[in-house]
Amino acid sequence: MSNLKITIGSRGSRLALWQANHIKEKLTLTGLESEIKIIKTKGDQFQHLSFDKIEGKGFFTKELEIALIKEEIDLAVHSLKDLETQQPKELSIAAVPIRENPSDTLLINLNSVDKSQDLNIIKNGKIGTSSARRKNQLLLFREDLIIKDLRGNVPTRIQKLKDGYYDAIVLAKAGINRLNIDISDFHIIDLSPMTFIPAPAQGALGIQTKNSNHKLKKFLNKLTDKETLDNVFFERKILEGIGGGCHSPMGAFSKIDKNGDRSTWVSYSEKIDKTPIRFLTYSNDISAIVDKVKNKTKNKKIWISRRLNDKSIFRKLLTYNGHYISGQSLIEKEIIKINQLPKCDWVFFNSIFSFDSVKELKNNFLDKKIAAYGKSTASYLTKNGLNVDFIGKGSPNETSKRFKKVLKNTEIAFFPSSNRTIGTVQGILDEKNKIVLSTYKTTLIEVSIKTNDFYVFTSPSNVEAFFKINQLKNNKVISIGPSTTNRLKDFGVKVVNEAFESTELALADVVFSLI
Repeated sequence: MSNLKITIGSRGSRLALWQANHIKEKLTLTGLESEIKIIKTKGDQFQHLSFDKIEGKGFFTKELEIALIKEEIDLAVHSLKDLETQQPKELSIAAVPIRENPSDTLLINLNSVDKSQDLNIIKNGKIGTSSARRKNQLLLFREDLIIKDLRGNVPTRIQKLKDGYYDAIVLAKAGINRLNIDISDFHIIDLSPMTFIPAPAQGALGIQTKNSNHKLKKFLNKLTDKETLDNVFFERKILEGIGGGCHSPMGAFSKIDKNGDRSTWVSYSEKIDKTPIRFLTYSNDISAIVDKVKNKTKNKKIWISRRLNDKSIFRKLLTYNGHYISGQSLIEKEIIKINQLPKCDWVFFNSIFSFDSVKELKNNFLDKKIAAYGKSTASYLTKNGLNVDFIGKGSPNETSKRFKKVLKNTEIAFFPSSNRTIGTVQGILDEKNKIVLSTYKTTLIEVSIKTNDFYVFTSPSNVEAFFKINQLKNNKVISIGPSTTNRLKDFGVKVVNEAFESTELALADVVFSLI
């Protein structure tokens, strides 16, 4: 094929042409010369309409597929998330190169930032997006947000944000990265794909050809990244099984860890303004995953060792989908007042209440570096006006080791703590690098808990309090993190389902995975 010059079909947007040229360069490196032919699609022609108002499917792909079938082009480069799972019988995906970042990114005008709010957007903020999936998940986290349609290529959308038509917009991180766009004028939040679940195959390219072009298909296969191919095809099979189009309120993100185990996050709703069903699954069985979405189990009783407020996303997701929640903390906390902040360089908060216990000294934290044990604590600190310099991730031991590397040899970290603290992080530090003070007292409460289908534990102290007068038999048990898991095992619980991060959203994902 080295003497043949092939034609690459592409849409005419700046991002589409970047993608086409990227593949052109890859082909050149393998000895295949090519040229690019621009083809306008329905999605390009109707820029003023939202996706749900354009009739038919394949808004950004159909015309390219027709050109392939007519052999006006030899291959087409697509954003794989735009390509329908059911392709014309004459065509197939010949290659899937390595995936870019699959996350969505929130760009917020600086005068529309409010760090006390989830997503850091002002109350009743106007958010620009035409994606049904993004609309649905934005409303899950913030019902007050006003969602406005936003069309156009990536630079056009960003300019509309700059011009003040919106307080914030949501874009794919992959497009921003590929175009190397300067977004430093905005407050930027990269939304984790495990939290804000992306479109199936987001961040990946699909190279489409005719089935009959065997030589080209064999040649293009060299561009495929196997891990990307496995993950994005798994996501697309879920989409196909559910039956939603690529513009439905549906998200799926799958990844395989170093041990070869798969984790997949799924979010689906029948309507944009309806609370989705979402869950984390470790299954490789597509039909079982699809069945979980289509045939929702209801009427499960779930107990959690936490008082849940009206805005609790754990309560919202589970009660809307037909389950019963009882939230009850089994510990009481009493502040042990300290009059001044110890001399330190860092203040390390291992929980939300560790901050609340010294909240009166908040103004003294402003010249200190702030560390948070996990994501939930970090979010709470941000809402209370603190800039967080370190956020723990992974097991307590991993967080401890990471923080020790960050802490300079001459620096001192202050740990406002419970009288019952396990002290994993401070335990790894030298005495000269830490000050540990009991700033609140934790008391265990003896309460008889009624029988439930699921028991969700949010701290080691709650575990200890529960087992003072309660027992577990064959109930399903969920833990917020490794320390809580270890305490459950101390009390003889053999099977513990642990959240992937210490948030209510992650706990809800695990509960749904077990229902």
